[in-house]
Amino acid sequence: MSTVKEALANALTLLGNPEQHRIDCEVLLAFVLHKPRTYLYTHPEHIVSAETLLQFNELIAKRHLGTPIAYLVGYREFWSLPLKVSEATLIPRPETELIVELTLKLLDSVEKAQILDLGTGCGAIALALAHEKPAWKIIACDNSAEALQVAQENAEKLHLSHIQFILSDWFTTIPAEKTFHAIVANPPYIASDDPHLDQGSLRYEPRSALCGGDDGLVALQQLIKQSLVRLEKNGLLLVEHGYLQKNAVSALLHDYGYKEVHCWQDWQGNDRISGGRRI
Repeated sequence: MSTVKEALANALTLLGNPEQHRIDCEVLLAFVLHKPRTYLYTHPEHIVSAETLLQFNELIAKRHLGTPIAYLVGYREFWSLPLKVSEATLIPRPETELIVELTLKLLDSVEKAQILDLGTGCGAIALALAHEKPAWKIIACDNSAEALQVAQENAEKLHLSHIQFILSDWFTTIPAEKTFHAIVANPPYIASDDPHLDQGSLRYEPRSALCGGDDGLVALQQLIKQSLVRLEKNGLLLVEHGYLQKNAVSALLHDYGYKEVHCWQDWQGNDRISGGRRI
């Protein structure tokens, strides 16, 4: 058996670089202890049982190999909401919150908006919008039954019942008569030969949710092309894309007839979200 202090010290020795991995170790130890991280500071001499220590060391070994923290603990916070994630879903990232922020801002005057979240994954965007706008009707779709199940579990846990979940490859099974005040998406936009796919957490995330074909634009072009006729008059399309894809995405939006085309930067100053309206 070890104390909390000793368990953390041993884990840091394995992972190396204490400044980089200290939070990882603390998050994982707090997780197996079923305690908040603050407990580790207030109870450094607490004895960690042999069973709990084994569980902790197994997680540290997986983290040492590169498994993302979110997959190890099974959740990630997005828009201040604790969301379950699994290896069937992408791990929600802070920059994607910009889609939520923009949708709320640009549709603020629409009291009962109809929203479509394409490729919802764990449901991050749809759930954040539903949390902020109880009167909005939201459809969230994904072509992965496993991912959609995770999204539905998140909705149930958060008591957000005004979301309809549909298994669909983009628009394939979305009712043809349905139109929307906004369509939002974080589609696959990484080129298939991008070396980053084999680095960091991306190695563990579902490739189908990351890769957008040879140039990274296949899914983006498809969504931009198909979304226009599914929007209400003055309806809004917002898509996330890579920080070097602004010009290509803007060109697609113009080519397919969108107006008021604009690109917004994320919190790091990178071009991240582009969109336009059906006028």
